[in-house]
Amino acid sequence: MSTIRKAYMEISNGIRGLRFHREQSSSCGSSQHETASKGCPSDESKSGTSRTSKNITHKEEGVVSSAVARLFPVKSASPPLIRKEVGNRTSENKCVSTSQSLPSSLTKSPSPLTSSCAITVQSSPSSAADHNSVHFKQQNGDSPPGSNDKYRQSNKESILNQTKLIGSPKAGIACRIRKLNMSVTGQKWAGKPETMLELMLDERFLSRFFFYFSSDERRKLCQVCKKWKSVLYKNVYWVGVMPVINFKDWGSDISKRKLCFENFQNRGFDQVCLTGAVDMDIADFINNTPNSKKLIRAVSIRCSNISDNALESIIRKVPNISRLELSNCNEVTGSGLWACLNPKIVVLTITDCIHIADDTIGAIAQLLPALHELNLQAYHVTDNGLALFDSKLNSSLRILRLKSCWEITNHGVVNIIHALPNITVLSLSGCSKITDDGVEIIAENMKKLKSLDISWCSRVTDASLEYVACDLGVLEELILDRCTHVTDVGIGYISTMTSLNRLFIRWCVQVGDFGLHHIFSMRSLRVLSIA
Repeated sequence: MSTIRKAYMEISNGIRGLRFHREQSSSCGSSQHETASKGCPSDESKSGTSRTSKNITHKEEGVVSSAVARLFPVKSASPPLIRKEVGNRTSENKCVSTSQSLPSSLTKSPSPLTSSCAITVQSSPSSAADHNSVHFKQQNGDSPPGSNDKYRQSNKESILNQTKLIGSPKAGIACRIRKLNMSVTGQKWAGKPETMLELMLDERFLSRFFFYFSSDERRKLCQVCKKWKSVLYKNVYWVGVMPVINFKDWGSDISKRKLCFENFQNRGFDQVCLTGAVDMDIADFINNTPNSKKLIRAVSIRCSNISDNALESIIRKVPNISRLELSNCNEVTGSGLWACLNPKIVVLTITDCIHIADDTIGAIAQLLPALHELNLQAYHVTDNGLALFDSKLNSSLRILRLKSCWEITNHGVVNIIHALPNITVLSLSGCSKITDDGVEIIAENMKKLKSLDISWCSRVTDASLEYVACDLGVLEELILDRCTHVTDVGIGYISTMTSLNRLFIRWCVQVGDFGLHHIFSMRSLRVLSIA
């Protein structure tokens, strides 16, 4: 851009200099050319003025021609033309054709400023008075020397009028985006949008433009116009987005249901959350979304009164489910899970389902050999249920979260260790019967733990933190929320852990300023919560 602007300034300065010198020499220029054409000698003052104006004109022509040549280089290069100053004596200004003295390459591809007038230099040793003389001739034929200035001026103006400077600093937004698309994809648009309206309706531009918006913003952009809706209703914009379908909001409105199911299919979602559903709603969803059955990978059913038959129906009709969540589904029982669990499931979450008990653990252990993550919140799961964990899960299960399982004791912890010693994330949050002995067993046998959550375990004391600090050398996250018996002494124990980078001690009422001084020495700590 700087080279183009510099050349543009040189062209404008050269033209301005030409106009200035022509105005100065306009009074005496015509008489001198007439005298030269007749062969009559002129006085020294007039000849000196003409020589000066010619020399300045030649210099200004060189400035303009060099600037234009940089902007518009000639494909077939020609050797540079040499100019020589006119000597003290000028006998005549005759125009000599250059086709006889120059090669054909010079005559066929001249520079832009010399396309109609060729310049050559001839040195004649025959006479001392005629040495270093410059001869000009126009290709169209001889013309009086007095018309050379007007011819050159009209020639330059015609060339500059046909010239279009590209790369203007104030280029349009459409041009910039076209160049950006060309640099990224290496392809040009078939129809180039020239206005902002055309750009906002260009499908190839919009397909990239919408990636700069969040999923919530895209949901609103779908309502702008039909063009935007057709572009946005593609599955590439909705990967990882879970739409929530609340059946209670629809009631018995069939038109709303059909429109929602149609939009769901067009966007190609790979996961869905069904809220407030009953058995009829589940059947309606399956029947009206036939194209999405093979696309859906995750299903979440929350606050719904569905039976075991409805759960079995959706799992059977959607065969590629790998993530299943059941929350507040009080009609689902353990026998229903025994009948419908798919071996492809790798993440299972069951929370606040009052009929889930020990037999559910047996179904999970027997039917889900590829299970990687289990999140279970069940009030009726006991130590006997944890004994049903099979050693087959040891090769796949790495994340186990047992939240608010009030009946689990230290014996249940022992059962977990025997079956699943390779767990890396363990949560016993709300298991209020876990004591320091259970934490000691965990620290001695689960050396691969990276995250441990023993929040809301009111029987955990500073002794548990001493076991954790001594034995869990790769632990990165520790959650101690509502451990009311943890004091500054326990914080001093865990301050020696070099691998710990996330620490949560919220509502630990016995931790004071002295404990915070221990935390200051933990150089690897990145997240700290002392709410």
